[in-house]
Amino acid sequence: MEIIVDTLQGIWINSGFAEMTWQSAVMIVLACVLLYLGIVKKFEPLLLVGIAFGMLLTNLPTPEGTTAIYNPALWDEFMTEGSQYYHSYGHILANGGFLDILYIGVKAGIYPSLIFLGVGAMTDFGPMLSNPKSFLLGAAAQFGVYFAFLLAIFLGFTGAEAASIGIIGGADGPTAIFLTSKLAPQLLGAIAIAAYSYMALIPLIQPPIMRLLTTKKEREVKMEQLRPVSKREKIVFPIVVTIFTVLLLPSVAPLLGCLMLGNLFRECGVTERLSDTAQNALMNIVTIFLGISVGATTVGANFLSLSTIKIIILGLVAFAFSTVGGLLLGKLMCKLSGGKINPLIGSAGVSAVPMAARVSQVEGQKANPSNFLLMHAMGPNVAGVIGSAVAAGFLLTIFS
Repeated sequence: MEIIVDTLQGIWINSGFAEMTWQSAVMIVLACVLLYLGIVKKFEPLLLVGIAFGMLLTNLPTPEGTTAIYNPALWDEFMTEGSQYYHSYGHILANGGFLDILYIGVKAGIYPSLIFLGVGAMTDFGPMLSNPKSFLLGAAAQFGVYFAFLLAIFLGFTGAEAASIGIIGGADGPTAIFLTSKLAPQLLGAIAIAAYSYMALIPLIQPPIMRLLTTKKEREVKMEQLRPVSKREKIVFPIVVTIFTVLLLPSVAPLLGCLMLGNLFRECGVTERLSDTAQNALMNIVTIFLGISVGATTVGANFLSLSTIKIIILGLVAFAFSTVGGLLLGKLMCKLSGGKINPLIGSAGVSAVPMAARVSQVEGQKANPSNFLLMHAMGPNVAGVIGSAVAAGFLLTIFS
């Protein structure tokens, strides 16, 4: 009998149950909630399911003396100047757990850049090239990034942390992850969850703001058909953008370089196999690695804090004011053009492609059933992808 009791005690002592804390329990419940939202409610499921499962794995406690699946202490040493392991990926590889090793792809900026390669291969810049004014709307929709940045500074965040929070307003998950992993990795979990949650809630967040800031007459405006864009324009565009933006902001080269390379694969007509791989197989593989490794950073002891609540609120503010910025410039363009531009397309300047453009289409048709704004809204929408990456490069240049 004593042997049985000793055996059971040994199993208990060497199990994770003995190490369970209230923070771990809360995070496990939160991971299950996010899994529900991703699977049942379909909130950005391709990434949210991976993030939630990574959160679940990293918050299942392990007994002392075993190798943790994700070890925050290793990354503290990695980030601490003066440490013998400062920026030592070799130390991570030698001593890290499974998720530590996967997280190297986030920290080194590999996963977000490869995601952008796939995004570029799936993106048609034709609507933006057909209507160059779309560039301005995409830029205006980054207003929330800078507004939230200033508000975060006021609330006590450092400049690097405020920049990482503000980029949520760009409504571009890979860009938010890229910038945060460089400037404020301790906030990565909260910022990634906020960014992707608000992207999924675009159909709920944007319409009230659109109706508040525009009149029914403005929403009824029908726009002229876009001009055809030549093959040559589509091929030259990614090359020119890469040269200009990388010379201006070298720090954004990984993101915009991959975005434009993916688009060149799509448009040049001689790399169909590469374009297909970037859009499908590569994109899916990297999405799995990105989601699970970002989720690994949500360790309960760090995640459950007042800062996380502030980030969630500031993220919503950033997202809302980005929508406001695009709409206000859209209204100005409507007036200057004599009523030829529907201001609703300005709200699509946030870079959630193509969901934001679809919201503009839906709201336009509610006001005028014969309205077809989708292709007009896609111009600011894809311009917003470039705009958010440029904003990230600007902030990274200042605070890195």
